[in-house]
Amino acid sequence: MYRIFLVEDDPIIAETVQKHLESWGWQVKAAANFARVMDDFSAFDPQLVLLDISLPVYNGYHWCSEIRKVSRVPVIFLSSASDNMNIVMAMHMGGDDFIPKPFDLNVLTAKVQALLRRTYEFSREQAEIALGGGALRLREGVFVKGDLRLELTRNEFRILEMLLENRGRIVSREELMERLWSTDSFVDENTLSVNVNRLRKKLEGAGLFDAIRTRKGEGYIIEAL
Repeated sequence: MYRIFLVEDDPIIAETVQKHLESWGWQVKAAANFARVMDDFSAFDPQLVLLDISLPVYNGYHWCSEIRKVSRVPVIFLSSASDNMNIVMAMHMGGDDFIPKPFDLNVLTAKVQALLRRTYEFSREQAEIALGGGALRLREGVFVKGDLRLELTRNEFRILEMLLENRGRIVSREELMERLWSTDSFVDENTLSVNVNRLRKKLEGAGLFDAIRTRKGEGYIIEAL
């Protein structure tokens, strides 16, 4: 489940966009304090940002510049100021796309899907995520550490991938089951437990004990290793 951060000061637009994107299965957080947008950004750690230009206190260009100091997360500008100068400025400040207002929600969805796909799926051909001196190779679906190569089932791979994408944050069992169900046959509570336990044993074989920790009643977490 991708996390999308929405910075829009019109409450009607913000609520409409949030509900629409959530209906597609994405997790959406709308900025609450327009003087401290970076606080919300840091706490939510989004994988995509939707950013209006005309905002209270500081405009969207300012916040895009602040985001670019700490992150390469993709940014889509949403604005009624859609003349060429503003579009060029948005790209110059680090934006990845620009959608003029008023916009069709289906167009917004298509743009979001395309940018997420380009950023997080096409790049997987060579990407890996580090863990405890080893790495999860995203294209191959295996975990490697030195000369050791752990072959993972599709479910084990997706569980480890999601926990690493959310390192330091508790991932609920419901979120994990959504990830598995979106690409596989139905996964129930017991099947999830079996897969997590099997994945744990494989990681222990690579010397990674307690890599996946259970938070009773909340879910699972991988902390810094």
